Amino acid sequence: MTQIADAVLDVLPISREKAQTAADLVQGLDRPALEWLAGFMAGAAARLRADAPQAATPVALAAGTAVQQQLTILYGSQTGNAKRVAEKLAAEVQAAGLPVRIVRADAYRTAELKKEQFLYIVISTHSEGDAVEPPDDSRGFYEFLTGKRAPQLPHLSYGVLALGDSSYVDFCGIGRQIDERLAALGARRVLERADADVDVDYVATPWAAQALQQARTVLAPQQPSVPSAAGAEVLALRPTHAAWSRERPYLAEVLVNQRIVGSGSEKDVRHIELSLAGSGLHYQPGDALGVWPTQAPELVHRVLDVLNLSGDTAATHGGETLALTEWLSHRRELTVLTRPFIAALAERGGHAALQALLQPEGSAELARLLNTSQLIDVLRAWPAQWSADAIVAALRPLAPRMYSIASSQALVDEEVHLTVALVQFDRDGEARWGVGSRYLSAAQEGAQVPVFIEANERFRLPADPARDVIMVGPGTGVAPFRAFVQQRQADEATGRNWLFFGNPHRHSDFLYQAEWLQAAKEGALTHLDVAFSRDQSEKVYVQHRLIEHGSEVWQWLQGGAHFYVCGDAERMAGDVQRALAQIAVTHGGKTPEDAADWVKTLLVEGRYARDVY
Repeated sequence: MTQIADAVLDVLPISREKAQTAADLVQGLDRPALEWLAGFMAGAAARLRADAPQAATPVALAAGTAVQQQLTILYGSQTGNAKRVAEKLAAEVQAAGLPVRIVRADAYRTAELKKEQFLYIVISTHSEGDAVEPPDDSRGFYEFLTGKRAPQLPHLSYGVLALGDSSYVDFCGIGRQIDERLAALGARRVLERADADVDVDYVATPWAAQALQQARTVLAPQQPSVPSAAGAEVLALRPTHAAWSRERPYLAEVLVNQRIVGSGSEKDVRHIELSLAGSGLHYQPGDALGVWPTQAPELVHRVLDVLNLSGDTAATHGGETLALTEWLSHRRELTVLTRPFIAALAERGGHAALQALLQPEGSAELARLLNTSQLIDVLRAWPAQWSADAIVAALRPLAPRMYSIASSQALVDEEVHLTVALVQFDRDGEARWGVGSRYLSAAQEGAQVPVFIEANERFRLPADPARDVIMVGPGTGVAPFRAFVQQRQADEATGRNWLFFGNPHRHSDFLYQAEWLQAAKEGALTHLDVAFSRDQSEKVYVQHRLIEHGSEVWQWLQGGAHFYVCGDAERMAGDVQRALAQIAVTHGGKTPEDAADWVKTLLVEGRYARDVY
C-alpha cells in the first residue's frame, strides 16, 4: 500500500485509515472516472447538508418561488453504447455540482413523466430485418410515450440523442420518433436532436458538451454555492495505467485460434482464446468483448486501385493528417455501406440511378444495395473522381466489432474466449468478407488484438441461483451460454439449465459438442435439445424444437424461469419470439393478443433477454 506523508495526514479532517483508502481508490482512474467520483462525493456532502436539522420553513412557498429542478437522463441501450454515453454525461453533470439522476428506461416510472421539468434521452434504434424497434429495455417506455396514455408535457424541457446505424434505411428511427412525440405533447426542445452513427462519439461528444452547457444554464442559478475543486491536487502516489476502455483498448495476446467445425462444414467457425493477464479486466457472463479490427491489406489495395490513388498520399480530416493507407486500414469502414456514402457518391459522380435510390420510393432497392454490396462494388459500378481528403471524409469511421463472450472467469481466470464465424462469400469471382471475423480468423497465436469489455446488464444470469434458465442459441449464438453454464457450475446453482442449439449438420456443425454432452452427463445441463436443419428432408430449426417441447417450456416459465436468446436478429429472433407466443396460446390458453402482451411483460421484467445482431 502506498503511504501518505504524515505531514499531509495531520491536516486532513478524516482518519489516517480513511485517507489512505481514498488515496488507493483514485489510483488507476482516468479523468472521466475521477470527475464522476468528485461529483459523487459532492453529492454525498450535499445530502448530508440536506439531512442535517434545519430551521422550520413555511409549508407554502412564497409566490413566484421556483421549485428546484433536477436533470433526469434516461437511456435505452441494446448493445451498451447509449448506456456508456448517458453515464459519461451524468458524471460530467454531477462533477459540475448540478443535480442529476440517470435511469435505464425499464426502471423509469412512466407516471413521473408528467412531473419532469428537464429531461435528456439517449436511445438507440434496434433493427430487426426491415423493421426498427426500440431497445428491449425501452419497449415499455416507448409504447407508453407513443400511446394514448401519454400526458401533455407543457412544462418539460428536453433533448434527444439518437443512436443508430446508417447502413439501415431508417437511420435513428426510434430516437426521431421520440423527439417528435415529445414535441407533439407540448414539451420544449432545448437541444436539437443529434443522430449518431456507429462511430458514436463523433456526434455524441459535441452533443454532450452542449447538453452540459444547457444544464448549467437551466440548473446552476438554483444551486447553493459549492466549493470549487479546481485548486485541489490529486497526487500521483504510484504509477499506474488508466482503465482499459473503448478509447484505450488492451492488447490481448492470442493463445488459441482453433477451427471447431468438421472438414465437411460449409462454415469456418473459430474458438479463440485471448490472454488478459495483468490487465485487470473483468467481465461477467453475458458481456461482450469489443475488438478493434484492421482491414485486410488486399482489400485496401483494391480500393486504392479503383480510386486511382496512392496509399502514401497524405489525407487530412478532423485536424489529423495520415497516409491514406493508414486511414483505410485502421480508421475507415470498407465492408459496410451507408446511406450517407451513397448520397456522396451520387452527388460526386452525378449518378441519377443512385439519386433515385435515395428517394422515398427507392427505399426498398436502397436497402437491398446496402445489404448485399460493399464499398468496392459501388466504386466500380458508379465511378467518380475522389481526392484522398474527400474519400476519407465520405467514408464512415471504422467501429469496433462486438462479440458475445464465451467463457466465465470463474473457470478461465485471466482469459476471455470467443466463438467467431468467418463471414465470407464470393461476388463476381472475388472474395468478400466481414472485417471483424476476417481479422480474428487470421490472427495467429502470439498476435496481439486490441480489445475492451462492453458490459451487458440486460443479459445476465438470474440473481437467484435457484431460478431455472432456458437458453436458445443457434450457431455462434451459443457463445454466451457456454459462459452461462460454466458460471452456473462454478456457483453450484440449483436451478435447472435447458439449452436449445441449432446448426445445419450434426456431424460437422455441432459447436462444443463434447462440452455440452459432458455438462449433460454431469447434470449441469438438465435438457439439451438440438435442431440440425439439413440432416433431414424437412428443415428443422430451434423454434420448432421449442414448440415440440411447448408444454414443459410453459411450465418452466410459469415457475419463474428466465428465457434467453442469442444470435441472428433478422429471422431467428423473430421466429423464436413467435414460437414463445404460440406456446402461450397452446399451453397457457391465452388469446394471440394476450400472448403478445405476456411476451412483452417477460421482456419488461427482464425474464426474457435477447442478445441479437
